Amino acid sequence: MTVVIVGAGPVGVTAALLLARQGVPSVLLERHEDVYPLPRAVAIDDEVRRVLQAAGVAEAFAAISRPSRGLRLLDARHRVIAEFARSPQGAHGFPQTSMFDQPELERVLRDELARQPLCELRSGVEVVAVQEDSVTYLRDGVAQTIPASAVLGCDGANSLTRHAIGASWHDFGFAEEWTVADVRTDAAVRCWEGVDQVCDPRRPATFMRIGEDRYRWEFRRSADIDDATLRTLVAPWVRPAPDEKFEVVRKARYTFRARVANRWRRGRIFLLGDAAHQTPPFVGQGLCAGLRDAANLTWKLALVLRGADERLLDTYEAERSPHVRRVIRIAVAAGWAMTGGQDRAAAVRHLATAAVCRMPGVPGLVNRERGVPRGPLSRGTTCPQPQVGGRPLDDLLGTNFAVVARELTPGVRAIASALNAPVVQAAELDDWLRRERVDAVLIRPDRTVMDVVPAGASEFAGVAGWARLVSA
Repeated sequence: MTVVIVGAGPVGVTAALLLARQGVPSVLLERHEDVYPLPRAVAIDDEVRRVLQAAGVAEAFAAISRPSRGLRLLDARHRVIAEFARSPQGAHGFPQTSMFDQPELERVLRDELARQPLCELRSGVEVVAVQEDSVTYLRDGVAQTIPASAVLGCDGANSLTRHAIGASWHDFGFAEEWTVADVRTDAAVRCWEGVDQVCDPRRPATFMRIGEDRYRWEFRRSADIDDATLRTLVAPWVRPAPDEKFEVVRKARYTFRARVANRWRRGRIFLLGDAAHQTPPFVGQGLCAGLRDAANLTWKLALVLRGADERLLDTYEAERSPHVRRVIRIAVAAGWAMTGGQDRAAAVRHLATAAVCRMPGVPGLVNRERGVPRGPLSRGTTCPQPQVGGRPLDDLLGTNFAVVARELTPGVRAIASALNAPVVQAAELDDWLRRERVDAVLIRPDRTVMDVVPAGASEFAGVAGWARLVSA
């Protein structure tokens, strides 16, 4: 019973770590010999930090990340149009947005991977064929085939796994060329510890602080930007003196795209991360979406490998694809509103954007929870994570199903026993349970609420819908 994971980026390694905590061994196949050295993703939200917590790297990630204060929309003269604040302590127990350097995150994940006896990394190999029960790769020109109980394609936008299952792209019609520059400098940078989005249709730009002396700028340009031009473009934020360090760590051109694979699975071959979807970066959900894929799929796959109904795996795409499509539409709309167009209507759109952003409640829409849609296995929300007895709730719940209850009825006890689920009665969650009008909740391994006991009832409401799928 070995899962083969194609690609050992952050999504692939996180999937391996989550599988290991479910007792499932995995082999990761990666073409690079080491961590890819150039930074790419720079932000995740508090909900996804719980995924890293489940993978066992919460403390290590905290040491390499910094909270972000949120997003500011600026006009062409860098005057603030609107501000979307992010809390340093969200409902999931972490800052609502955390900034980081992706190579550092990948190193943290690889270090944890090396400590897991159920995980094996084979780097410097080229995968050449993916079958439902095996994967073939080349090492030093010699072909080797490894049997697989399942295959996870975490192999990026040019995914071989996606071609293997016959998937094609559904394109949302968004493609823009941007130059991304990561800079290390000890000069004074005008920075508010959040993200600046310059809403100038002639020269849109994004700026954020990543680390102690690390910064990222993104500019929409079709032409190459040399170092002299870059210094001119970043002048509104920093003007380094000749003796001050201004090191361009990376400068690359990207085409931001918006698209989703039309299928995510064939048998026990699955797509995750950029192999399944690509989103513009305007709402900071690119890597988040891939890590959510891993959290959603791994516990279901572990159950099926232990004998649960194969149809449980159908819920992976059914839950993740609608959510990803919604996030991509939001990102495309945000990109259009913030940066789109140079026609005469552009100024009107930006005035409208400013007016809408100032409306009461709109900033809260940006920050609202991005949980699993309602369905047979989901009530459409996630359980918050307070500190319980000085420990994060998830550390008490473990890696399996769990029950949080105000009252323990025989029905609740029976379900908890059948699923080998720990039961937590925490005063810290009483207010949340009351707001939800429930006496108990059944929580999935990915912390999505699967079922509830309505207030005054004694049994879980949706057992008939999920029991046949999760029972081994």
